[in-house]
Amino acid sequence: MQEDRPRVVVIGGPTASGKSALAVSLARDFGGEIINADSMQVYRGMDIGTAKPTAEERQGIPHHLIDVVDPDEEFNAAVYRSLAVETIKAVWSRGKVPLIAGGTGLYIKTLLGGLVKCPPSDPDLRRELQREYEEKGASFLHGELRRIDPVAALKIHPNDRVRITRALEIIRLTGKPLSALTSTHGFRESPFEALKICLKVDRDELYHRINSRGLGMIKKGLVEETRALLKKGYSPELKSMKSLGYRHVIKFLEGEWDLDRALTRLQRDTRRYAKRQLTWFRGDPEFCWMRPEEEGKIRDLVAGFLGRDLEGKRGTRPDTWGCEGTSGVQ
Repeated sequence: MQEDRPRVVVIGGPTASGKSALAVSLARDFGGEIINADSMQVYRGMDIGTAKPTAEERQGIPHHLIDVVDPDEEFNAAVYRSLAVETIKAVWSRGKVPLIAGGTGLYIKTLLGGLVKCPPSDPDLRRELQREYEEKGASFLHGELRRIDPVAALKIHPNDRVRITRALEIIRLTGKPLSALTSTHGFRESPFEALKICLKVDRDELYHRINSRGLGMIKKGLVEETRALLKKGYSPELKSMKSLGYRHVIKFLEGEWDLDRALTRLQRDTRRYAKRQLTWFRGDPEFCWMRPEEEGKIRDLVAGFLGRDLEGKRGTRPDTWGCEGTSGVQ
């Protein structure tokens, strides 16, 4: 164990599981600052649809890597890692505890384990893949990926154009499946020592929260927020605008769906997204699975990891501070 490495506490889990509230509570108890690990909350002007914590919900706790770029700016795991690493080091240098909170498993994985070395994008090949996507559709390209690299295909949603085309691009440039490159890399280049907690919520309760959140987004003004983004000139074809909530409301605004159908589809697709998130987190045996209501146990776990009590007094960290439980929602 390298004591000179900053210690970070990661709060992961599916959408609507209570990550943000828990992170704020822990930050308040242990003198922490929160680093966002949600791939959508980095976008300015996209607040309601990304469930971005409000000023009231943040309770005066510093939050980092929220509102970093505009919806039409490029942002990916490499950019995220670069910004997050520097932010964590700055937080740690101030004597604060860095708390990573979010449900984008790829961002957490690359932050803690490093990036796979892949060739840069090839403009000609990217245009070729884009033409194939437009002419043959997402299912065709995902089918090609499934044939060449079934391991990678299982981890990429059939409608995720960006990740499908990037995976195929890497295969055509290197002659190797993306899964082989990631397996060789191993994601073991962490500059940090991490305690990784994943929140688990019973399926019925999680789905109830998701459905309620979707309805709440509509009531809070998701339609108006999406309309405002379109008026600013942000294309419906942008990666950010194709995300959960926004793409559903766009269908309504374009007259293809009524609002009830848009909401029903949003709730359904969010439930499916939560299932994919859980699959991702289950694939990492280092996560400690805890229920949101077990906040006392979580505090004890964090205190043991940090080697301090709730007043911030440092002590001798126990040799064993790990957790029990390795499964998520049933």
